[in-house]
Amino acid sequence: MSVAFRVSGNADLRMRNTFGVAARAPLLVEVDDAAALPEVFARHVAGGPPPLLLGGGSNLLFAGDPEGVVLSLAARGRQVLADDGILGIVRADAGVVWHDFVLWTLGQGYAGAENLALIPGTVGAAPIQNIGAYGVEVRDLVHVVEAWEPASGRRLRLDREACAFAYRDSLFKREADRYIVTAVEFALPRTPALRLDYAGIGEELAAMGVDAPTPSLVCEAVCRIRRRKLPDPAVVGNAGSFFKNPIVPAAQAAALQAAHPGLPQFAAGDDALRKLSAAWMIDACGWKGHRDGDAGVSPQHALVLVNHGHATGAALLALARGIADSVRARFGVELEPEPRIVGARW
Repeated sequence: MSVAFRVSGNADLRMRNTFGVAARAPLLVEVDDAAALPEVFARHVAGGPPPLLLGGGSNLLFAGDPEGVVLSLAARGRQVLADDGILGIVRADAGVVWHDFVLWTLGQGYAGAENLALIPGTVGAAPIQNIGAYGVEVRDLVHVVEAWEPASGRRLRLDREACAFAYRDSLFKREADRYIVTAVEFALPRTPALRLDYAGIGEELAAMGVDAPTPSLVCEAVCRIRRRKLPDPAVVGNAGSFFKNPIVPAAQAAALQAAHPGLPQFAAGDDALRKLSAAWMIDACGWKGHRDGDAGVSPQHALVLVNHGHATGAALLALARGIADSVRARFGVELEPEPRIVGARW
């Protein structure tokens, strides 16, 4: 066996997904060096279904077992590629834990990633989902995404525009089996332009007694807010926000707000569109804190589905479908899941 990757048969994936649901892979390949991917595909993937790329397991739901090979990119290198005193270009392998990377960049004196602190998952998953929080999306930071294209065998460097980022979306998510993200380069400034006007960050800093915020202090404030509002996957299984905030025509948003005055809505990057609060609608339908056996909705946040211990992925998916049905019936709005669903269709 190549020292660049390790192979396990009938692999248990329960501890490899933050929902903590039972699933098994016919073959799990842990890749320590992305240069070994052509060999991995030739020896273990060729002739079978496309492999499932598994990072931290924080943005998927195993509603069934994966059909083919599961790939885990384990390389965790990170380095500063360039720095002119104003802007740094830093690179991290796909297997680097995202929150660890945020803390490392702050320690290097870079700003920009502080609002994205404590988001579970890996660097490689970040551009796929275009992770975002507290007014910042990872596309704001991406310089280049390094990827390997199995069909052609090419190693690619895709700049921000080529990644076709959108709200919780990207080229890599829309063409999930076409690319394997192997590393990401980020452009991070030395001089911060802090985003303090979103979801209580300013208030949290004030509660901390901070009157001269720094990126590290903003990071701390974000972590405090997230720990207070969201359940810890290490304590109760979850994948963070399960549903995207739906984007609808502005006229529909206005009509909904007239009928439901408390319904929050936000800018959607286009004057003709508005983003609605999925959490508010789910809560209004009575789902917050709901529980069916071990499948439930967090009492802390209506967007978060939780596994109280032994819920199956199928049970969590059934709960999610019931939530979406009720929101559709009451508000006429379609909810779309954020996590990738494995083993079933939405």
